[in-house]
Amino acid sequence: MQNRISLIIASGIMALTVGSLTAQNSTNSPYTRYGYGELANNSFGAGRSMGGTGIGLRSSKQINPMNPASYSSIDSMTFLFDFGASAQMSWYKDETSSQSDLNGNVEYMAMQFPLFKTVAMSIGLLPYSHVGYKFGQTKTADGGQTYLETFEGQGGLNQLYAGLSVSLWKKRLSLGANVKYLFGEVSHNATSVPSSASSTYVSKTSDFRIKDAAMDFGLQYTHPLSKSDLLTVGLTYSPKINLDNDTYQMISSSEIVTDTLKGLSYDLPLSYAIGASYEKNNKFIVAADASFQQWSKTSFAGRSGEFRNRMKIAAGGEWIPNFYSRPYFNRLRYRAGLSYANSYVQTNGSGYKELSATIGVGFPISDARPNGARSFVNVSFEYMKIQPAYKSMVGEEYLRFTLSYTFNEYWFFKTKIR
Repeated sequence: MQNRISLIIASGIMALTVGSLTAQNSTNSPYTRYGYGELANNSFGAGRSMGGTGIGLRSSKQINPMNPASYSSIDSMTFLFDFGASAQMSWYKDETSSQSDLNGNVEYMAMQFPLFKTVAMSIGLLPYSHVGYKFGQTKTADGGQTYLETFEGQGGLNQLYAGLSVSLWKKRLSLGANVKYLFGEVSHNATSVPSSASSTYVSKTSDFRIKDAAMDFGLQYTHPLSKSDLLTVGLTYSPKINLDNDTYQMISSSEIVTDTLKGLSYDLPLSYAIGASYEKNNKFIVAADASFQQWSKTSFAGRSGEFRNRMKIAAGGEWIPNFYSRPYFNRLRYRAGLSYANSYVQTNGSGYKELSATIGVGFPISDARPNGARSFVNVSFEYMKIQPAYKSMVGEEYLRFTLSYTFNEYWFFKTKIR
């Protein structure tokens, strides 16, 4: 009965969060005008504070959808539920102006539980991309007529996933797969308003809606170096897919024209990643990832060749001063990491670089259960700098605060009444 109640509560929270996740955006970046927008960070808890690593991380205490092979690390008497939200301060600056914005959003939520001794399952909801921007500029046409051009967009894609993982050999070799349902809507609007009332006002709205399935595959191998030292290597692979979509376009001026565009191609790229982690049990973890997304061979709105391949590298670590110590602060998990990536979108023939640094802490929640504290509150701070190729382009800086709660409950555990 207790297990069923846990599932019902977690599923209810997940259902209520769908509306919140899809109704908000967590960016005001003008670069989200292009493509699918800003790609989301899909690492949870500890991995997010460790530079966004996850391909080679394997833990029975954390959900890690970055590599579905990790789910089988859970023990047969555990139920995990993870929920995260963030707040972000952003600064934008070009050669002539600057501005700052504050955003917040639900980041993710997921649950994980064993099905059999060597098989585990995870279900979750998390974002794929964010779109949110609004800016304008004044232009002068031939003949001296001036126009105010404004650009505005909002929306994003989300992914609801269900994943399975199976441990194939001595809890060392594991395989996993996620089946994802991608859904969402992105809307872009551009208007041109002349200074003269006799000139033509033009507004163009483009809207695309995505509803389709995709898959991720993962592998992890853990090699024990000693009784307390473990080396884990992970691999992931996601095939290229063409997304089912509806695309609408409306142009209004003296006449209003609405059109549903058929046969436009929207792709997600072939992706693969490799990662590794070294763990000294209850003392420290170091991890590193490298990923590649083949955006150059994808189509967007029926056009190809508009994106460039994206590479990302990340590294980080976690340290516990003294896991067996009685003082609480000695049992905290202190984390830090770095990451570098290039953008997949191109503006003015070039893109930008993403440089970030993270720090965080995992706070164990003490309780009276047999193995002591099992649940965690995770706090992370991320500083990111968007570095464009040219000084004339918009430079961006972010300070993002993420708070997550990892609820760890016994599964099939019967309390003895004395």
